[in-house]
Amino acid sequence: MKLRKELWFGFGLMAIIVVLVLGMLVSVPTITNGHIGLVMLALVVVAIMLGFPTAFTLMGMGMLFTWLAYERDANRTLDLMVQAAYKTMANDVLISIPLFVFMGYLVERANLIEKLFKSLHLSLARVPGSLAVATLVTCAVFATATGIVGAVVTLMGLLALPQMLRAGYSVPMSAGAITAGGCLGILIPPSVLLIVYGATAGVSVVQLYAGALLPGIMLAGLYILYVIILAKIKPSLAPPLSAADRVVPLPAPLVALGARGGMHALPALVGALKGRRNADVPAGYLLRQLFVALMPAVLFAVVAISSYQAVTRVAPAEADNGLQQIGAGDGSSSSEGGLAEPPSEGGLAEPPSEGGLAEPPSEGGLAEPTSPEAAAVASAPPLPAPPEASAVGGAAPPDAAAEATTRPAPTSFWVTLAIASVAMLVFYALLSFARLEIFKMLLASFFPLMVLILAVLGSIVMGLATPTEAAAVGAFGGMLLAAAYGRLNMTVIKESVFLTAKTSAMVCWLFVGSAIFSAAFALLGGQELVEQWVLGMNLTKTQFLVLSQVIIFVLGWPLEWTEIIVIFMPIFVPLLDNFGVDPLFFGLLVALNLQTAFLSPPVAMSAFYLKGVAPKHVTLNQIFSGMIPFMGIQVLAIILLYQFPAIGLWLPQVLYGR
Repeated sequence: MKLRKELWFGFGLMAIIVVLVLGMLVSVPTITNGHIGLVMLALVVVAIMLGFPTAFTLMGMGMLFTWLAYERDANRTLDLMVQAAYKTMANDVLISIPLFVFMGYLVERANLIEKLFKSLHLSLARVPGSLAVATLVTCAVFATATGIVGAVVTLMGLLALPQMLRAGYSVPMSAGAITAGGCLGILIPPSVLLIVYGATAGVSVVQLYAGALLPGIMLAGLYILYVIILAKIKPSLAPPLSAADRVVPLPAPLVALGARGGMHALPALVGALKGRRNADVPAGYLLRQLFVALMPAVLFAVVAISSYQAVTRVAPAEADNGLQQIGAGDGSSSSEGGLAEPPSEGGLAEPPSEGGLAEPPSEGGLAEPTSPEAAAVASAPPLPAPPEASAVGGAAPPDAAAEATTRPAPTSFWVTLAIASVAMLVFYALLSFARLEIFKMLLASFFPLMVLILAVLGSIVMGLATPTEAAAVGAFGGMLLAAAYGRLNMTVIKESVFLTAKTSAMVCWLFVGSAIFSAAFALLGGQELVEQWVLGMNLTKTQFLVLSQVIIFVLGWPLEWTEIIVIFMPIFVPLLDNFGVDPLFFGLLVALNLQTAFLSPPVAMSAFYLKGVAPKHVTLNQIFSGMIPFMGIQVLAIILLYQFPAIGLWLPQVLYGR
């Protein structure tokens, strides 16, 4: 039986690893426990490439080599296994994984992706390579809502690939757009990869989500820019849609009014309400259409008013500080003239309720009065301060206090408002009945997903909820979406629960195996040996980052991202302090780099997902050739993130003051 090329590649890579390890062992004068730890690492990689389950390979190798490290003490070895399992079970962050996965499976079964793709490719019909651009946007939105790469690639392979092939798109370009777009779910929050990395490296998942947001948008934008430029330069690879494909059918009531696709919608609807042409069309229907057309204007007004109030409102603490500064600034004048408030240590004391004179404080003040005139002065009520004295003394008048609660809006607000107003006017100037129908399609597909995504991410990033709480809200929102589209039933719930349990069990067992493996590697001294080897190379920070990312890039060929995170991150993360690398920044680089794990052969899972649903004439070589340019874009994104770290660190710094 002939072996596939991928298997030959895997066997060759395993042979290279074994030869390197044996050569290293032969070259050292004495073999220590640290070298045995490196042998364990090599054996784990070989076993995984041979197809053994990753979690149980890690546990088995870890238990065996822990037993060797503990000098064949079975009790201590079993204790370590129990502690590793309990540590995983007690990790609160991992609770969010099944909830996010459950949300993804429910959203997937709500059947929104077909409506989303149709509305997006119609709204982007005049953009070069519109079908590929719509595919990338759909993949980005749907991958963000689900985080399940295989589901997104499979569904888009069934939905978008036939349409692109019928429109004359090249097979490599179509396959590359689907596979690269589907992988965005492991980078753009809420990403399971970021949760696993955060739990492994001890980094806040909230800060990882905030940091990965802009790099994920940047990578999706680079994909879209590449497709548009390629379609513009070589139209044969992505022909523009024909006029027939861009036609948007209008509903019968609007056709009865004489509406046409290019007719301006807003004036026609207003005219139909007050004219005689709406005799056959219910007024309620026209009002609903008018409400949909005016919805962007209403939303714009609400956002503008709330934004104005937010930028002009002064917090009470700021107002108090401002008044205190006014009083402090005028304190010198109060000492020179006018009535001043008597010091608390002395001066006239308020008489007690029973009457008579109060005993003066011990620090000083008035002595006991010795004459009736002094007693009268002491019992007299305090004189009211004149208005100007109050102002000088530091107590603000009511008008000043009211004015201190607001401030003028900054110039940037008015500039932004003017630009948004012009954009709104342009929107309504171009709003035809065809665009109104596309807008209604987006309302039914795109906006519900965006509301769900923003509710989950916004609550996490703004600190309103923990990732686990936000995941619970997202799971509930996924159930509401499935129910709203009539897809929620016991069959869907059972399938979603089963797949969620399967995925969550895999991740949790991976963590148990990773904990045992990492403990065995550290007990044998493998971590210390690696650290000494890396520090002995006298690398700079840049050289270390380049070396680590190249290693992760190469590991992405035979291994999946889960294996890379749980096996190699415990080795890399302890080295970061020696080179002054922020673990958050390193995690963002790794998340960008691991996009290649789904696109690089021989274990390019996205290619196999797509091949399973693609037409027979689409070959794996065509899919691989289409993925290579997008791998180059991923490398470019890593370089941009390294050169401009603010892309990933700006938002965490603004929100959390890192």
